Amino acid sequence: MEKSRDNQNEPVDGDVTTLDRILPPGNCRVVSVTATGSFRRRLLALGFVPGTLIESVRVAPLGDPIEYRIKGYYLSLRKEDARFISVKREADQA
Repeated sequence: MEKSRDNQNEPVDGDVTTLDRILPPGNCRVVSVTATGSFRRRLLALGFVPGTLIESVRVAPLGDPIEYRIKGYYLSLRKEDARFISVKREADQA
């Protein structure tokens, strides 16, 4: 039986997880975008394309949204939206 993607709190495949699980300070690279339709197009237009480096910068006081640095600009995403972006953790750069 195929494993359901409904539980977004578990890693997708080994080192691969979802962006909402990368808490500051943390770095990761985009593996894929699982969203569909216009939301997928919007994420891709914002720069969430495979191979892109993302830095998790800070979390809002109540825990949502999370601010990320991607391609030289800062963007805040709600956790419910960030879960559609599969990423692979990177070693933190000192």
